[in-house]
Amino acid sequence: MAGFTLYPAIDLKDGVCVRLLQGRMEDATVYASDPGAMAKAFQEGGASYLHVVDLNGAFAGRSVNEPAIRAIREALAIPMELGGGVRTLEQAAYLLEEVGVDRVILGTAALEEPALVGRAVARFGADRVAVGIDAKDGRVAVRGWAQVSEVTARELALRLREEGARTLIYTDISRDGMLSGPNLEASRRLLEDTGMALIVSGGVSRLEDIQGARAIGAAGVIVGKALYSGAFTLTEALEAAQEGPAEAQ
Repeated sequence: MAGFTLYPAIDLKDGVCVRLLQGRMEDATVYASDPGAMAKAFQEGGASYLHVVDLNGAFAGRSVNEPAIRAIREALAIPMELGGGVRTLEQAAYLLEEVGVDRVILGTAALEEPALVGRAVARFGADRVAVGIDAKDGRVAVRGWAQVSEVTARELALRLREEGARTLIYTDISRDGMLSGPNLEASRRLLEDTGMALIVSGGVSRLEDIQGARAIGAAGVIVGKALYSGAFTLTEALEAAQEGPAEAQ
């Protein structure tokens, strides 16, 4: 399947690379103290796109780890996307036009002000704006996953599609950081209901999870803890992303 992208993830907390369990800031494991070096290692390992999250920013509602984000950008020749605390058009413009981020991810803002997504798409183009939908029991969670709304993932995705969003990053919070496998069934339903380019996130633990994401027709998959913990190598992950089964199992 053409166009399937594997995104190594860098989650930033207090300037270093960490992974959380189910989004809990108190359950953070530090994996690297130099985000720029980690980004460069992913690039040298063959990654074609990097996924970065400012965890502090997700709670603060603004970019907090800018020095680390800039260090990552300076280390890379490949594109990077950034989420976490991007809540205004001005913040998005600064990150895209001044910091050099290639795509911003709107999460909390997408739920609380869907029209902002439309304005962002109109100003920057659909390729430079992704929407992040993080769900717990099918309901959208926001503000660093600290609050769970009454809105379903499907409802929000369809609303954001009307605003012009074309790329959706879907995370099942219960799976994130748990190495329990992504929620491919929910991802498949969301993909079928919206027709958007969907990137699977949360819980990837085996090469089969990557192949499964590709098989359901997803546009990509985000891999974090499995790479850091040594469940498989980046080379193996990239191979799995290109050699998935012809159809979902």
